[in-house]
Amino acid sequence: MINVTKTFLPDQEQYIQYIREIWDRGYVTNNGPLLQELEEKLKSYLGVDHLYFCTNGTIVLQIAIKALEIKGDVITTPFSYCATSNAILWENCNPVFVDIDPDTFNINASLIEQAITPATTAILATHVYGNPCDVERIEEVAAKHKLKVIYDAAHAFGVTYKGRSLLSFGDISTCSFHATKVFHTIEGGALISNHPELDRKLHLMRAFGHQGDEHYLYAGINGKNSEMHAAMGLVNLPHVGEIIAARREVCDGYDRLLNWEILSRPVINPHIEYNYAYYPVVFPSEEVMFRVMDALKAEDVVPRRYFYPSLNTLSFMPAYIPCPVSEDIALRVLSLPLYVGLPQADVERIAGIINANLLP
Repeated sequence: MINVTKTFLPDQEQYIQYIREIWDRGYVTNNGPLLQELEEKLKSYLGVDHLYFCTNGTIVLQIAIKALEIKGDVITTPFSYCATSNAILWENCNPVFVDIDPDTFNINASLIEQAITPATTAILATHVYGNPCDVERIEEVAAKHKLKVIYDAAHAFGVTYKGRSLLSFGDISTCSFHATKVFHTIEGGALISNHPELDRKLHLMRAFGHQGDEHYLYAGINGKNSEMHAAMGLVNLPHVGEIIAARREVCDGYDRLLNWEILSRPVINPHIEYNYAYYPVVFPSEEVMFRVMDALKAEDVVPRRYFYPSLNTLSFMPAYIPCPVSEDIALRVLSLPLYVGLPQADVERIAGIINANLLP
């Protein structure tokens, strides 16, 4: 079976050596030496000053909202994984959905300002599939209206925009290091802040908000990660370059083989160094998408409807806000198998199945 993704696993002995060292120290969590080492190496690799390794890509969104003291309405995208909007709801804020750009699938920055009300306190936007939002326009609107900006950069590890890490934009950017991501720590995530004054606050908020047993400063949460997870990150980090190169080779194959007279895909910003996090394809209709998906599954190929459904349509949202572009694309998009080690012969076979089922 060919799944939509497959976890990259490094040399087993390298990882086991770290586990032996953890065993010898008997120090398995609570900001251990491997976690601190991973944070320093990630800061160096990404070119950022403040980074905090946490348990997953959802808890970091919640911590970011809490640390920035965001209340009320948060403008956000309907085209993302549910963790984005769930974090807003979980922190007792109100998600206000703004439709997406039909080319990039990111939040349409030209529509944000008209959605701002006196209750608006922040913008939480996703760099969809690792493709950057219109960060200049978003920062301009945020500055004008004194709004905080959080970027859900779960897909954006290793992406640079105009020579700068995409994770360095906004008041806080968050990242996911889940096992399916370009860089992973099995489970994990990160907070990346551009504000030195947030340094101590974020450090404490991921560890219950207290220092020692006497100084309780914030209503923190348990966002700490373990030495075992940090070890996986330390073993994987040196391989990121080859991981991205291998993923690009798969993407180049799809680019070359798929029928682009019928299919379409997001327009990738020309000013980035991309990480090839996903390979989304948009079909001319949901009917065609289902026909292709069924044909692939019959050949033991499992794509994913990513992202579906459009988040503004979820039943537990406070109110339905129409987002016709997002709702339309969510019905027609599939992410194709993409991972290190996917043979070109399988890429050719997948493309052949897709092309053969585009027409009735």
